[in-house]
Amino acid sequence: GVDGRAVRVGTRRSQLARIQTDGVVMMLRELYPDLRFEIVAMSTTGDKILDTALSKIGEKSLFTKELENALERNEVDLVVHSLKDLPTSLPPGFTIGAVCKRENPLDAVVFHPKNCGKTLSLLPEKSVIGTSSLRRAAQLKKKFPHLEFRDIRGNLNTRLKKLDEKEDFSAIVLAAAGLKRMGWENRIGQLLGPEDCLYAVGQGALAVEVRAKDQEILNMVSALHDADTVLCCIAERAFMKRLEGGCSVPVAVNTLLKDGQLYLTGAVYSLDGSDSLKETMQTSVTYPHQNEDGPNDDVQHVGITAKNVPGQAQEAAENLGVELASLLLSKGAKHILSVARQLNDA
Repeated sequence: GVDGRAVRVGTRRSQLARIQTDGVVMMLRELYPDLRFEIVAMSTTGDKILDTALSKIGEKSLFTKELENALERNEVDLVVHSLKDLPTSLPPGFTIGAVCKRENPLDAVVFHPKNCGKTLSLLPEKSVIGTSSLRRAAQLKKKFPHLEFRDIRGNLNTRLKKLDEKEDFSAIVLAAAGLKRMGWENRIGQLLGPEDCLYAVGQGALAVEVRAKDQEILNMVSALHDADTVLCCIAERAFMKRLEGGCSVPVAVNTLLKDGQLYLTGAVYSLDGSDSLKETMQTSVTYPHQNEDGPNDDVQHVGITAKNVPGQAQEAAENLGVELASLLLSKGAKHILSVARQLNDA
């Protein structure tokens, strides 16, 4: 059993990944003071290839593959990821055993010191904004046509260094959650609300991936689930999966859970943002928790196993994502995405 041995936790080597993993391990230590936890850090493909845009590498699990290999070989017992790095279809034998409470999911603008106090709309014509995300670039190009967007890669430390020490970029766009976890909240010059930029599927949430058959570890980490975050992220991931989206196409979302109603806004964009489709749908997720033991107790919803969240609520969230994606597809989303994919590949 888990007792008497160390539980090995896999993570990427970057400082942010380590901070996120330390946070999850801290919560686990509080819940299970008798267990020992050991952190195993490793580099992933996405960490090694730094001279190519993420959207061009064409590999789905850029930041997760090596970690999953270690999980498969029993070298680690669980892995901590940023949920947005995990594809909507996990390899067989794996599941997301916990989705922790979401940090602020919005995107944030960090300005070059000389532009301190400005906002994107106040930057001079042809100012260069750094982002490695097609989703951010597509939305912001449309909203701020006077700006230029250029790819910037590397972990958070590297990107901030590139911004501060060179004159190449007037500002860069990053996830607010990462900046907050790194303790760099004071660098946020502008938070981009849904009217400016919808966020990435799963952004701001941490996921704990485990072997689907490892009942002990699955039960242990499931205590970390945050029910609201689980429902929002199931809806978002179902939306993405139905669209067959990934980081090579601009797909964006915004979710809100209020008074038992889950609202999902989803959008697809052409690479330059000139063509887009955006819709909002809602559903009720108020269901009692039934005892669902038996053959269905490990049902996955877009890769997530959440035993402590009512199954009907998870189903409703998943259906919401699928229905919203189907609505966009019926209005021509497939064409927008396939053109975006072809242009990006070219």
